[in-house]
Amino acid sequence: MKLINWLEKWNMSSLKISAGFLEMELEFRDEDKVAAWELYIELLTRITTQPLASHEGDEETALKSIHAIFGLTREIIRENGRGCIQFTKIAIVVLNQVIRPFTAKWHRLSLAGAFSDPDKCREFRDELKLLQQKLRDYTRMLADVAGVEDLTGFEAG
Repeated sequence: MKLINWLEKWNMSSLKISAGFLEMELEFRDEDKVAAWELYIELLTRITTQPLASHEGDEETALKSIHAIFGLTREIIRENGRGCIQFTKIAIVVLNQVIRPFTAKWHRLSLAGAFSDPDKCREFRDELKLLQQKLRDYTRMLADVAGVEDLTGFEAG
């Protein structure tokens, strides 16, 4: 299967990837599968994919949890080495095009005191819900790469 077709399957075709890479045939190695499994578990058990009710949690902690995905992804790539190149290509694009715009915006606003403003907190949570939907798609994609049952919708929401 070509990368473009695979991304479309997981609602990720809006990612900006050069045409040459999009036409490449995908073949996941064992290292890709291990890396996908490791990140899948991290995403599945964080606010990245789990609902955050208006009366639960706090925005700053949620932002830190989402930002932590950068370090976790880097660590997973380093641990699995050059053999997880297909995973790496996808993970880097998701970090830079899906997660980074959210964390960059809200980190700056949080430093300016946005999380003490109820309107900004609601805006954060609204944008978090949109990000979570994209990251749930990414999580399902990772389950597919890892060859495991997808538990993204396992719990009643």
